[in-house]
Amino acid sequence: MTEAEPIVFIVDDDESVRKALERLVTSVGLKVETFSSANDFLKHDPYDGPACLVLDIRMPGLSGLDLQAELAKAKRPLSIVFITGHGNIPMSVQAIKAGAVDFLEKPFDEQALLDAVHLAIQKDRLAKEKLAELREIQERVESLTPREREVFALVVTGMLNKQIAFELGVSGGTIKVHRARVMQKMKAESLADLVRLAEKAGIRDMKD
Repeated sequence: MTEAEPIVFIVDDDESVRKALERLVTSVGLKVETFSSANDFLKHDPYDGPACLVLDIRMPGLSGLDLQAELAKAKRPLSIVFITGHGNIPMSVQAIKAGAVDFLEKPFDEQALLDAVHLAIQKDRLAKEKLAELREIQERVESLTPREREVFALVVTGMLNKQIAFELGVSGGTIKVHRARVMQKMKAESLADLVRLAEKAGIRDMKD
């Protein structure tokens, strides 16, 4: 499956800054979309491919930090590079703590911005790959029957088939069949693989 083309979203209320940033980013072969306000960007449909957001801090209406918070609230994770002409240390600390990749003060070095953009796109790519993997694992878990989920929850604790059979009040042969189906549905090749899948899905006790 071919990966979607990376996109750099630019949000700044200053048209001259937007145009300058667009020229700079497109000069290295990256696709760009620009927005004049945070609200305009929020109306834009989420992008599934790798992307980053170059975001001004101070704008009329929602600020850059406000937009960062709104995206987090809406569960639309996106790697952000902040730019500002009015930066201060507490503001930059707040942005970085909330997950921003970088915080650049105007006038910034063009190469520093491009480096930050490339890093942000890579971080976004990895985050989306991890999210897609997690969704796939969760779909596998949802394909299990209630009994298979019980067996799965006990298998990943390290219990043997006979121990699980005693715990659930069924025969060892029945557990062997359920265990094989769990391995097949979860696409696990070993117990270690099954444990890894359970950990990635954040599974602690699926009997609850």
